[in-house]
Amino acid sequence: MAPRSLFSKTVMVCAAIICGTISSAHAERLENKVAVFSALDKVTATIKTLTVPLNETRDFGALKVTPRVCYSRPPTEQPKTTSFVEVQEVQLDGQEKKIFSGWMFAESPGLNAVEHPVFDVWLTGCEEPKNPVAAAAPADGATSETPDGATAEDLPRRRVRR
Repeated sequence: MAPRSLFSKTVMVCAAIICGTISSAHAERLENKVAVFSALDKVTATIKTLTVPLNETRDFGALKVTPRVCYSRPPTEQPKTTSFVEVQEVQLDGQEKKIFSGWMFAESPGLNAVEHPVFDVWLTGCEEPKNPVAAAAPADGATSETPDGATAEDLPRRRVRR
C-alpha cells in the first residue's frame, strides 16, 4: 500500500501546485483612464506617442484613434495590457471609414496592430489607474493608506470574471 499512498500524495501535491498557478494567472485587472499608443508614419518615418483618454479621439495623419477601455495588471503581476480600440480613416472625400475595431495587446504588438498602407498604430501601455490604491498595493500584505486614511482593505474590490 505504500506505493499507492505515495502516488496519492504526489497527485495531491501536483494538483495544489497547478491550482496555485491557475489562481495567480487570474489576477485582478486594473481599469485605466488613458491608453498609450505608438504611431508610425511610413512616408516620413515619424514615430509619435499618442496618449489618449478613454472615449476620446486623437488624430494621427488620416487616422482617428479612440480607445474604449484599457486594462493592465498590478506591478506585482506579469504584465498584460489590453485595450479595445476603434480606428477610423478619413477618406479623400471627407467620409470616415472604420478600418479597425478590436483588442490590442501591448505585449504582442504585432498581433492586433493597425496596419495601414501609410500608418501603423499599436498599444504600448495604459496610464492613470481608476483605483490607484489597488495598483500600488504591496505584495507582502502590508497595508497602504490613502490620503484620507483608508487602507486598501477598506475599499470595495470588484472581481473580474473571465
